[in-house]
Amino acid sequence: MSELVVRARRVVLPGGTRAAAVHTEAGRITAVTGYDDAPGSTVTLADDEALLPGLVDSHVHVNEPGRTEWEGFASATRAAAAGGVTTIVDMPLNSIPPTVSVEALHVKRAVAKAQVAVDVAFWGGAVPGNLDQLRPLHEAGVVGFKCFLLDSGVPEFPPLDEAGLRAALAELATFDGLLIAHAEDADVIAAAPEASGPSYAAFLASRPGAAEESAIGRLVSAAEDTGARAHVVHLADADALPILRRARADGVRITVETCPHYLTFAAEAVPDGATSFKCCPPIREAAHREALWAALTDGDIDLVVSDHSPCTADLKELDRGDFGAAWGGIASLQVALSAVWTGARARDIPLDRVVGWMSAAPARLAGLSAKGSIAVGKDADLVAFAPDEHWTVGELAHRNPVTPYAGRSLTGAVRRTWLRGRPADGSPIGRLLDRG
Repeated sequence: MSELVVRARRVVLPGGTRAAAVHTEAGRITAVTGYDDAPGSTVTLADDEALLPGLVDSHVHVNEPGRTEWEGFASATRAAAAGGVTTIVDMPLNSIPPTVSVEALHVKRAVAKAQVAVDVAFWGGAVPGNLDQLRPLHEAGVVGFKCFLLDSGVPEFPPLDEAGLRAALAELATFDGLLIAHAEDADVIAAAPEASGPSYAAFLASRPGAAEESAIGRLVSAAEDTGARAHVVHLADADALPILRRARADGVRITVETCPHYLTFAAEAVPDGATSFKCCPPIREAAHREALWAALTDGDIDLVVSDHSPCTADLKELDRGDFGAAWGGIASLQVALSAVWTGARARDIPLDRVVGWMSAAPARLAGLSAKGSIAVGKDADLVAFAPDEHWTVGELAHRNPVTPYAGRSLTGAVRRTWLRGRPADGSPIGRLLDRG
């Protein structure tokens, strides 16, 4: 890998945004200098472009092997590169086998190795019966462990009950491992009306916010009692925020993320039968969306990641529009940056805050110390982003085209991406990463 120097009038750096030249060699950033302190071979961004660090998306369901018709490493990482995401962390479920043992991790890494267009790290899974696999998986390089507190939707990745949750956290505390949890309460959902048919309001009622609040309360209590690190994935219910604020004030080591779809859409505007919008927990009312934005700006939510969870068109029940039968998951990996920036810009939130939520914070969560910012010693993962360019979502690089963003007008376009100083053009130049 040869030397690359990129300069721009706007470079998003850890200390703020300014004109600068970013010098790289052998895939690492070697210096950040003044804009004019650059050799003649420098790549100079256009006046309407900003230079960002490559994004880190720590919540991506690649689904390979086993459900590769839903998505796969080649298509997912091409989409990531096109969207300015230079590192993804693959979720342990929806692939077969799920990543709940060292053997399954080896299977997944072997399948991914020659395909990836960006760098890929891996979550392990915490499920009933694999407590003895958590430390070996940690030692094998996974960044942490995903669990469900209710049915995951796939039989090979069952949920942890209360005893299982506490046992997993107690084990992780012995080596300071991280547990990330899908936090909805099965009992609360069982008592709610069952979802069926095309009514989005009925689907929303079937997954009430109280389910998130109850499960998050249980997770907080277990994390406090064991001293382990915990993380809440894809928060949709803003009414759970006071629980998290109190826990953090009390010293509980818990963090939280939300997703572009919860920051973009609102339940009131989801058409009946539009099952491309189905996800769990569901997109809630506009009041929740605005409260999530406020929590991000206040520091009560730590990061924004896609929860890219695609499937084949038939599983979305598009012909019938049945929210009860449709698969729950939103494909958004390629559009995540633009979607979040569109919302942030409308609320006068600066670009460097968005970059912090979508690059530095996910890298920190996953323990990927070479990623997340433009700084000396970091990987030379860079993105040329045009923050004022308007575009309409059309064909995407995801394996399946179903997404609620289809036809939506967004602001901010990725024009070029570099991975460790090399053009990330969709060719398989990515690496498989271990924690750290």
